Amino acid sequence: MNLTLHELARVVSAKNDVSAYPNLVLKNIEFDSRLIQDGDIFLPLKGARDGHEFIPTAFDKGAVVTLSEKKIAFPHILVTNTEQAFQVLAAYYLEKTKVDVIAITGSNGKTTTKDMAAQILETTYKTYKTQGNYNNQIGLPYTVLHMPEDTQKLVLEMGQDHMGDIHLLSTLAKPKLAVITLIGESHLEFFGTRDKIAEGKLQIVDGLVPGGELIAPADKIINAYLPENQKITRFGADSDIHIVDLYEYKDALRFTVNFLDEQLMIPIPGKFNATNAMVAAYIGMLEGVSSENIKRALADLVLTKNRVEWLKASNGADILSDVYNANPTAMRLILETFQTIDRNPDGKKIAVLADMKELGEQSPQLHRQMITALDPQKLDLLYLYGEEIEPLAAAAMTVFEPDAVKYFRKDNEKDALDALLKDLLNTLAPQDQLLLKGSNSMKLSTLIEGLC
Repeated sequence: MNLTLHELARVVSAKNDVSAYPNLVLKNIEFDSRLIQDGDIFLPLKGARDGHEFIPTAFDKGAVVTLSEKKIAFPHILVTNTEQAFQVLAAYYLEKTKVDVIAITGSNGKTTTKDMAAQILETTYKTYKTQGNYNNQIGLPYTVLHMPEDTQKLVLEMGQDHMGDIHLLSTLAKPKLAVITLIGESHLEFFGTRDKIAEGKLQIVDGLVPGGELIAPADKIINAYLPENQKITRFGADSDIHIVDLYEYKDALRFTVNFLDEQLMIPIPGKFNATNAMVAAYIGMLEGVSSENIKRALADLVLTKNRVEWLKASNGADILSDVYNANPTAMRLILETFQTIDRNPDGKKIAVLADMKELGEQSPQLHRQMITALDPQKLDLLYLYGEEIEPLAAAAMTVFEPDAVKYFRKDNEKDALDALLKDLLNTLAPQDQLLLKGSNSMKLSTLIEGLC
């Protein structure tokens, strides 16, 4: 960041006179007082605790000024709402730097597509991207204000928990390209229907710059929300952009797309990731990246931690880990991948599935329906863990052999995760393949630590 103190005060419409403060050049802003260094701005936010309580700590750590919603003894810029001021500041900084913004949202695949697009763009441009999952009304402006000063392309992930979230982020960021990866069931508890989720996701066009482009799936559910007089590229079978040939391997995909001559390869499983890579490649092509650089970037792909990845258990067994996020669409896709890949010689295929959170009143039905994605001919053992997944456990016990399904409960009174891990350690052989899939809050990462 490169702003002066007086400039900052003007941008956020300071309610106090800051002319007596030296017009310092400010390079960094933090809302966690533990991260403050000499010369920083402190941003007190109201969460579980009020960040204003940490203003003295921030100055002890070296802050030179703080935003504040009340008059204080420390050098401060007085505003009505610190979070809104943060967002206003980020929007101003994007206008000032004239960086090209690529915005990506979707129920599944947005982080992977973000990583892919950024890796492609950085072959040709100074590129920065959302770090981790900083994709909300605080994380996005934080990303903007932490990008290197010479950034040319900024790839921003946009998440939504409630209607209006994407509108806020899009109008703040004003993207040149807006991408929707998929409309699934994430946060169904808050939206009620996939149709409402689609409506919320389509708000990504609200901030598109004139001449900007929307890249969206060929899913009819979004048709009612597509804007008029807007350049739109659809992707999927027989759409504007699509995959021509796809070859799926245990830990890689090879495929061609209809807009590039080069065959592409990505070192990760799951044919859904070919679609994510295709969208990222299309972004690169639109931004002038050569096909050779697109191909090389995808072949050398490095993804954000805890996305789909093959790991090795300490005994040599193969673990397909997908433990960051879960909803019915995502679970079906990874089950399809796991059940399709070739078995290891003499090895078992074992799946551990845990609760999919935030599905609301439809949770029992959506969990039970997952039985249609499970093939007893391709899975030797099925472990089910949680409370909301119990209807699937009951259904699975009518389809699989009696000793092929094991249910470990987790509720307010009991958590059988340790028992599940113990059972896996006794069962998993070096030649086996194991799939782990569940919502992040189910802490299946603990199983990975125990097995690896």
